[in-house]
Amino acid sequence: MMEQSGRAIAEARRAERIRQLSERMAEFLGEGGTRVSLEIGCGHGHWLTSLAENSPEERLIGVDLISRRIRLAEAKVAKRDLTNTLFLKAEATETLEAWPETVALKRIFLLHPDPWPKKRHAKNRMTGPAFLDRMAAAASPGCEFYFRTDDAPFFEWSRESLEAHPAWKSVELPWPHEAGSYFKDMLGVHGALTAVRV
Repeated sequence: MMEQSGRAIAEARRAERIRQLSERMAEFLGEGGTRVSLEIGCGHGHWLTSLAENSPEERLIGVDLISRRIRLAEAKVAKRDLTNTLFLKAEATETLEAWPETVALKRIFLLHPDPWPKKRHAKNRMTGPAFLDRMAAAASPGCEFYFRTDDAPFFEWSRESLEAHPAWKSVELPWPHEAGSYFKDMLGVHGALTAVRV
């Protein structure tokens, strides 16, 4: 009985987080009609704030689980007086679930996610079928997906996963923006993948 009530409490809290995320994103994005991009695992916000400075017409949202990273990212936005960028402390799947239906998601960036190198942890990889399904559900047809990693085995695994997924078509797209990021500068880049939502 206690396990059921604990599960019910956890589900209620999750539902409330999703509701709040949806409201916050809808308020920031307005009625839509503009180009909207999402960076999953934005870290300290280096890359996304650089993109925001170069793309003032675009609305950008960055999400990360670590509060300190989000605070640093928000400080960058404030210092540069950017009004087109929002950083959220949020879980990626909850963010995708909360995505406002009236707003078209045009681009998703996944830069240097955790490769979860152990085989038993493969289900946690953000380029696996379950997460690609979640991204596809929030993405508009034609939404572009950009992925980078410094881990060679993870790159190959991700390439195979993306090519096998029915909602995503691997295509060569020019990388839309080059800028330093904490992880890119620290780790370098092994490979990049791009795809389009079909």
